Amino acid sequence: MIADARARFNRSFSEEKYQRFLDDLNTSYGQKITFRVAETPVFVSRHLREKLLKASNDIIDVIIRDDYPKLVEKAIPSHLVVPRETPHSLFLALDYAVVLGSDGSLEPQLIEMQGFPSLFGWQDFVALKYREHFDVPSQFFNHFNLTEAGYRQRFTQAILNGHAPENVVLLEIEPMKQNTAIDFTITQHMTGIAPVQIGDVEREGRHLFYRQAGKRIPINRIYNRVIFDELVKRNDLKLQFNLTEDVDVEWAGHPNWFFRISKYTMPFIQSPFVPECRFLHQYTSFPEDLEHYVLKPLFSFSGTGVIFHVTHADLEAIPAEHRHEYLLQRKVKYEPVVQAPDGQVKVEIRMLFLWEEGKPRPEPVTNLARLSRGDMIGVKYNKDKSWVGGSVCFFEP
Repeated sequence: MIADARARFNRSFSEEKYQRFLDDLNTSYGQKITFRVAETPVFVSRHLREKLLKASNDIIDVIIRDDYPKLVEKAIPSHLVVPRETPHSLFLALDYAVVLGSDGSLEPQLIEMQGFPSLFGWQDFVALKYREHFDVPSQFFNHFNLTEAGYRQRFTQAILNGHAPENVVLLEIEPMKQNTAIDFTITQHMTGIAPVQIGDVEREGRHLFYRQAGKRIPINRIYNRVIFDELVKRNDLKLQFNLTEDVDVEWAGHPNWFFRISKYTMPFIQSPFVPECRFLHQYTSFPEDLEHYVLKPLFSFSGTGVIFHVTHADLEAIPAEHRHEYLLQRKVKYEPVVQAPDGQVKVEIRMLFLWEEGKPRPEPVTNLARLSRGDMIGVKYNKDKSWVGGSVCFFEP
């Protein structure tokens, strides 16, 4: 998106460099990366960066409203409410498609939002490796108003909140089998906290424990990476502790905010950077031009259940009593903006925020980018293509 930076990068790119880059990623922590990492970072202009921040502020202005919790009180399925909800989410992730605006310039359009942590460790690491292996302008930045050391320190403080690392755990379902396992490993190196399988957590009254090297260690705080959508499907898991039980523990990312800040919020946001969207049950008659809409289930993760080419038959097939669980959103047309050797590639940018205690609003700290040539953007798609996959943005100062 910055012609000079892109031209320099492409001129100096080679498949041999890319392979050395991948080898470095796979060997730095002795752990193979299980998702596709793109050949290139994304160079974002000052103009688009300012629009990304403006769009994010429009959205955050809604999230910080006093009436926001009431506005989204029905977002959490009643059987998945977790006690001891924090006043606000510790994390915020906003996903934007890069599109062509009405004035001919590039702008962001919100695709998804979540009050849940993302790849805060991996993104710091992969940005460093792009710089080491490729031609990235030294003045361009990937963290916001933070040095690399400052970013790691701030993230660590947010996770630990004054507790000893051994008393804070990264909680997940079989963490080292997850596609994001490398992020958990990097997070452990950065913060000192251990990834812990939810089935290994022991409960004694209102207290939680885990075992490490034969030692039984109290859990005072949980960095939660468990997604309910996956947990409820795992009937094979034997748990001593269920997330919905009231126990004496702090949350680094309370599970309720996964639902409160989600697709459910989008119909309440009025912004030129948020596409038109409504809950399905609010329609008395469905739009005739359904080719311009996408159907999204509210309670799904990573694109599961999304229908891009929705028909009236798809909508009529959803029982009336379940239509409040779906969102009909006007389609967003991604503009191919990254020049690859064999064509142009679409981009989605995730802006990542921390909202620490005592702060009036979430603050941007880093970012994630995903490149795609198909309908779906996530790293598990486009596996047979090149110049696609997970990446990072470097912003023009």
